[in-house]
Amino acid sequence: MSAVTAAARSHVDDLADFVAASPSSFHAAADVARRLVAAGFTPLSEDERWPEQPGGRYVVVRDGAVLAWIVPASATAVTPVRVFGAHSDSPAFKLKPRPTTGRLGWLQAGVEVYGGPLLNSWLDRELRLAGRLVLDDGTSVLTATGPLLRLPQLAIHLDREANDHLALDKQTQTQPVWGLGSAESADLLGELAREAGVDAGRIRGYDVVTADAARGAVFGAGDVFFASGRLDDLASVHAGVVALERAAAGFDAGHIAMLAVFDHEEVGSATRSGAAGPFLADVVERIQFGLGADREERMRGLAASWCVSSDVGHSVHPNYAHKHDPVVLPVLGSGPILKINANQRYATDGVGAAAWNGWCDAAGVRSQEFVSNNAVPCGSTIGPITATRLGIRTVDVGIPILSMHSARELAGVSDLHDLSLVAEELFRR
Repeated sequence: MSAVTAAARSHVDDLADFVAASPSSFHAAADVARRLVAAGFTPLSEDERWPEQPGGRYVVVRDGAVLAWIVPASATAVTPVRVFGAHSDSPAFKLKPRPTTGRLGWLQAGVEVYGGPLLNSWLDRELRLAGRLVLDDGTSVLTATGPLLRLPQLAIHLDREANDHLALDKQTQTQPVWGLGSAESADLLGELAREAGVDAGRIRGYDVVTADAARGAVFGAGDVFFASGRLDDLASVHAGVVALERAAAGFDAGHIAMLAVFDHEEVGSATRSGAAGPFLADVVERIQFGLGADREERMRGLAASWCVSSDVGHSVHPNYAHKHDPVVLPVLGSGPILKINANQRYATDGVGAAAWNGWCDAAGVRSQEFVSNNAVPCGSTIGPITATRLGIRTVDVGIPILSMHSARELAGVSDLHDLSLVAEELFRR
């Protein structure tokens, strides 16, 4: 296990701030852009003409996704791209149409399950609402409440078998309470409008999700643990933005360094702001056209490019060791992970493994491997999607955590910092 250094602790304190500022994918994208603009990046709009010369740092937001990149002054039409990819969404509950509901004197929120949350982890904790409101003039505003909702569990006295099995009905038993009174005289959207400083009557659409209201916390012997909501995948988003901020100073690499943060990974990525959509391909193409590339030169640049797809993976669990591969046992706190799957649920191959290990060695970071137990199939990531969309060499990595898809996940402090060091090496080397 790696010791927790002062640098690692500082990194995690910054991550806690970032998670608190990013309760939704829209907030995460906005905060990444805010940080990078403060670091000297130029914000771009997709409906305007972009710079057409080498040199410069840029950031562009599309809904809950954000791309940022550094073009070296020496860039040519065939300069490759180094992408560090992650995603901004997390499993949660999303507000339904007509969300102000209730019964028996309780105010409730009508919600739909988003992605694959560990449902029981959302019980008996204070929750926020956050997302965007789309107004009558077509503009969008961000909104976020403080602690507002709770999913109260049924008392053990009324369900004597609760400790033997707990299965929540996704419709009837996941509707949180947020007040007392009659639904006819309440307005949940009005609460969100007040937080955003707009008139509720102007709301024409919205995308609003729940998030854990508690701040991330460091704990454990030697302060080795960090628990927080949305570590899947804000841990990777944060590592990437920190690495890009550091790499920007005196950047002179022979490639374009890019951070790519997508939305909707937890529901398949098949949206205009998801990894299966055109966002990354659109932006890379515009950069290449700005450098004067024709189709032949674009293909040459992509052939020499890399994507490191970073998402959380499973640490071995001391209480459920039989769920893991019996030999390959990554442990939280012992370094980032290289994710491998024979069926290409992860994009890693031998070439990608060698490149990742080289970046880790150069950064002075120890890496672990992750592979699933054959009887417990793994999920997938933006890695295979990105490799398929752009045809660029891709490797899947991340950090090992426990309680994946819980409302509050558990990571190792040193791993979080180490991931940012390897991302910086990817950008600089």
